[in-house]
Amino acid sequence: MPFRLPLSACLIALAVLLLVGAAVVWAIGSKLIAVEPRPVALAGPGFEDVVLRAAPDQRVVGSWLPGRDRGVVLLLHGIHGDRRDMAERARFLNGQGYAVLLIDLPGQGASTASFVTFGLREADGVRAALEELRRRVPGQRIGVIGVSLGAASLVLCRDCPPVDAVVLESMYPTIEEAVANRLRMRLGPVGGPLSALLLWQLPLRLGIQPDALHPIKYVGRVKAPVLIASGSADLHTTLAETQRLYEAAAQPKALWVVEGAAHVNLHAYAREEYERRIGAFLAAHLDPVSVADER
Repeated sequence: MPFRLPLSACLIALAVLLLVGAAVVWAIGSKLIAVEPRPVALAGPGFEDVVLRAAPDQRVVGSWLPGRDRGVVLLLHGIHGDRRDMAERARFLNGQGYAVLLIDLPGQGASTASFVTFGLREADGVRAALEELRRRVPGQRIGVIGVSLGAASLVLCRDCPPVDAVVLESMYPTIEEAVANRLRMRLGPVGGPLSALLLWQLPLRLGIQPDALHPIKYVGRVKAPVLIASGSADLHTTLAETQRLYEAAAQPKALWVVEGAAHVNLHAYAREEYERRIGAFLAAHLDPVSVADER
């Protein structure tokens, strides 16, 4: 006869498995929301330090590069990164004549916050940066390039000043999909079901309901031309999810699927094509000469 475990032993084994899974997911959640303060310095001529106050617990630190009155671009990095991740983009754009502001999002790099909130409260830093740009370069057109968390932070900002062109790279559509994708990558097939345990932590630890973290609900409200970019091999934000984001965005819009790229720095991965595509998009919507020609 085949050996069979008693029902009580099976239930105990299942309970242990669930407890271990819960402990793993709690640890993952702790890592995801943890702030990692560190000094950040950008090497090279022309960078000016900027310090802004976004909220009582949020000091936003950034770097400013003056331009040649062609427009200005705000650069927003991804999760657990800092403005150094966007430095090569800044040099490229500044070489094209744009002024550039790079910031460390709240809770990242040298900027302060209590927790990482996946774009919801990081939006306070985006708002402060855009208000600073309106003060520094009144009358100039403003573009934003946001990567992953940075993209979500812009889209989730409900009262940010208007901008004139937006590039959204590798942005998640809903926090449920973002969490499930990441847990599957770490834990395999069991990661999907365990994602509910991670989402359960949001209201408990951050006071945030999951449905507040649905950039796909708000991307259609962005009142500027939008270019959505993502890698075809991205497992953090899948191609199908990116296509849904594109469908939800309002016109005028463009989609760039970077063939073979995962959840990586798209500028570093496909530098020549990135600079051609993004450069043309920004020129069309920010450059005073190009905008005047369109009119």
